[in-house]
Amino acid sequence: MNDPIKEGLARGWKVHGPGQRALPELVDCDVAIIGSGAGAGITAELLTRAGLKTVIIEEGPLRSSSDFKPQREDIAYASLYQEAAGRKTLDQAMNILQGRCVGGSTTVNWTGSFRTPKDALEVWAAKFGLSDFTESRMAPWFEQVERRLSIAPWQTDPNENNAVLKRGADKLGIPSFVIARNVKGCWNLGSCGMGCPTNAKQSMLVTTIPAALDRGATLLVQTRADKLLINREGKVEALVCTPVELDGKAAGPELRVRARHYVVAGGAINSPALLLRSQAPDPHGLLGKRTFLHPTVANSALLPDKVEGWAGAPLSIFSDHYLHQGPVDGPMGFKLEAAPVHPGFAATNLGGFGPALADRVRQFPNTQVMIALLRDGFHEQSAGGQVKLRGDGTPQLDYALNDYLFDGVRRAYLAMAEIQFAAGAQSVRPVHEQAADYKSLAEAKAGIARLDLRPFVTTVGSAHVMGGCTMAADAGRGVVRPDGQHWQLANLSVHDGSLFPTSIGANPQLSVYGLANRLSQGLVERLGGTPEALA
Repeated sequence: MNDPIKEGLARGWKVHGPGQRALPELVDCDVAIIGSGAGAGITAELLTRAGLKTVIIEEGPLRSSSDFKPQREDIAYASLYQEAAGRKTLDQAMNILQGRCVGGSTTVNWTGSFRTPKDALEVWAAKFGLSDFTESRMAPWFEQVERRLSIAPWQTDPNENNAVLKRGADKLGIPSFVIARNVKGCWNLGSCGMGCPTNAKQSMLVTTIPAALDRGATLLVQTRADKLLINREGKVEALVCTPVELDGKAAGPELRVRARHYVVAGGAINSPALLLRSQAPDPHGLLGKRTFLHPTVANSALLPDKVEGWAGAPLSIFSDHYLHQGPVDGPMGFKLEAAPVHPGFAATNLGGFGPALADRVRQFPNTQVMIALLRDGFHEQSAGGQVKLRGDGTPQLDYALNDYLFDGVRRAYLAMAEIQFAAGAQSVRPVHEQAADYKSLAEAKAGIARLDLRPFVTTVGSAHVMGGCTMAADAGRGVVRPDGQHWQLANLSVHDGSLFPTSIGANPQLSVYGLANRLSQGLVERLGGTPEALA
């Protein structure tokens, strides 16, 4: 099997960092892109197509399909995720999964691809003045991305883990649909979260980043973007970086990247953090605020037959039924999906310890896991979290779990239990420290009603981080203009999910791709290049 990364390096890609060329002390370029994930990859390909000299700065390592073949959770989580997959909110109540490698989260996500929902765009227009971001105006940008990344509804039957969701929903008359995935020639292995060993996942690692490198871009790996140097005229003069080990420790003297323009695309915790460390102008006190997570809760269910939830496409069926039970700014709605049942991930996130956990692990072959992604950011009691800096400058997210959110959690537990029992589950257990293995729906209803919903006993996590550099039509409501440029910094743009004014109620990667596609083609034009369609 071909390894596009090794082949590209053999062709002479300009990659600097551990195991590659030595890092330079100073790099000059037209555009410096901080990050290499969804927004950064699309931006890098379009800028290099326009002939702009581009440098990509990534804090994580460069890995390839050859590295992913062990398919070991301990290796993958430690080397490909932010804080070894242990990033948490300030109060430690929520775990946050984000990628930290070339390709960012696109290298390790589960491939679910959704356009930005219409109701989210309507709220953005009404409350943030983004009236040009309608469903029809965004459609061409999404169409280009979908062609470029082979995004289409999953063609094969869902694995049993996802089939339980569909079967139960069908029996209850609840609509469910097939998920679009960014894959080409997928082997249906089920290990997307550990990096794709067959290069089927059309992540930034195997698509846009190689395309940019083939056009002469420079990639700096294991290189942390520490601080932007901003002059009195409100212009960024340089980016100061530090070489880092895999554990984040400094590994050499600092280096500088000088550019005509800077694109911040490090994700919706690291991007606000970089601007905070740089003391970027923030006259309205908005930077780092309105950060959203799709707080996610789960139910595990024991089925009479084998589920083997570790095998097959992790995400292939979804239901938005519970997002549309009321107004978008009413009680918190939630999206239903399935989550893979890999031993390390499941044992860590499904709760319990000691003999009870051992029993649950023995039951993994028959265990189905359903998740509910709660849509935050639309109600006055869902204002999101705030990115702050620790004493050493590293970021942390302060995100409070409140009664408004817990009302959605309780309804989500019950909705998932109804579907799981309808699909034939013998027992269902919300992932909550006080919950039991309920043997019937009536027992589950009574048990869920009694659960004490509060942080730590209610297991809540997230793999979707959005907001913090809100995009808006005027500087009083946002950090960034509708064209992606910072309101106060003339030569800096933001191209990632931190732009979202709210969460979106869907897995965000395609929304980031589409938005970055539109913003990048505009940036090319502002920098004097000729915009070119992505596909």
